[in-house]
Amino acid sequence: MTNASEQDEALYLDDLHVGMTFTSTTHQLDEQQVIAFAKEFDPQPFHLDPEAANKSLLGGLSASGWHTAALTMKLITSIRPLYATGILGLGGEIAWPKPTRPTDLLRVVAKIVEITPSRSRPDRGIVTMECQTLNQRDEVVQLLKPKLVMFRRGKR
Repeated sequence: MTNASEQDEALYLDDLHVGMTFTSTTHQLDEQQVIAFAKEFDPQPFHLDPEAANKSLLGGLSASGWHTAALTMKLITSIRPLYATGILGLGGEIAWPKPTRPTDLLRVVAKIVEITPSRSRPDRGIVTMECQTLNQRDEVVQLLKPKLVMFRRGKR
């Protein structure tokens, strides 16, 4: 639930335009987080065992792409001002051009690349974003291009 000051700052479809860019807070990853996530959700040697990871195609311990995706979502929700009606995804594209390492400090830079008002439902539209998850060296470790449902102010 948002408080009154967050609601006052909330963004609706009417407030957005192509080219708007938002930056998240940061998240410091560590080996313990990488291994804990992998044990539960992606138990592969290059996510679990530093020695095995060194011999893998990834060349060292790396976070699961799904761990990076989950952290990306966490970071997107830290962006202020908030999206008034939440982040309602319809799908999208995802790529992991570089491994996410246990020492990475992650942040997300999200840019609006397309806004398509709905013809059949005038209270909403589809916003396409390009979300780059970057490490401390400004290397892109994940590229996410989600399509989000956004509502117009006072129309929902």
